[in-house]
Amino acid sequence: MSPNDAHVDDDVLSLLALGEKVGSVEERQHLASCPECSDELAHLRAIVGVARAADGDEPLVAPAPHVWERVAAELGLDPAPVRAAEDGPTRAAEEAAREEGRASVVPLRRPRRTWAWVAGAAAAGVVIGGAGAWWATREPAPTIVASATLEALPGWDAQGVAELETTADGSRVLVVDMSGVMPDEDGLREVWLLRPDVSGLVSLGLLAGDSGRFVLPDDLDVGEFPVVDVSSEPLDGDPAHSGDSIVRGTLGA
Repeated sequence: MSPNDAHVDDDVLSLLALGEKVGSVEERQHLASCPECSDELAHLRAIVGVARAADGDEPLVAPAPHVWERVAAELGLDPAPVRAAEDGPTRAAEEAAREEGRASVVPLRRPRRTWAWVAGAAAAGVVIGGAGAWWATREPAPTIVASATLEALPGWDAQGVAELETTADGSRVLVVDMSGVMPDEDGLREVWLLRPDVSGLVSLGLLAGDSGRFVLPDDLDVGEFPVVDVSSEPLDGDPAHSGDSIVRGTLGA
């Protein structure tokens, strides 16, 4: 996150909207608790959804000149090469970027209403970063339906974020990101879902490194098991919870 800005950077939000796994633990924690950043991410995902839903069999229609002028203005480019290009707007925009000595992808800063150009670019078929029809061929981005801030339990110095996603095929995936935990050479870390009163629990699997993705069983009721728990497990062959939890948090919308 920018030292001069309490919100998540716009370039991080844009990559999250495209389905990329980016952002620090601090940024994900902020996103889970900040209505402004959450609303902005939802707005960007809606834009991406519109672009991906466009029928690929429909012929592309060249946008009006003022569309490219606005795009060029937002990127700080000279709109003249864009208007005059015979190779199409995408190549012209890239050439204009090179002439200006800029990369074809620039970090966008607030005010966030500058994202209006993204909608125009997506509708017009503009390619950002020279990726061609990259996002049109990608799988739809998963939807985050719940998240939790993972806080350290006594004896541990750690933190993290858990997000519950639904994918295009209806699968549910729990994404866990942690920081501050040194690797334990004598043990493992395991991810669980618990009942609020800890009267029952379900193991999702071992966490390798600082992050992991865990597909939930179809018959698992997250409403009944909303508590995310990461435990330290000894190498003793016992599949039961060790009772030594590192972090814990409750999933919420």
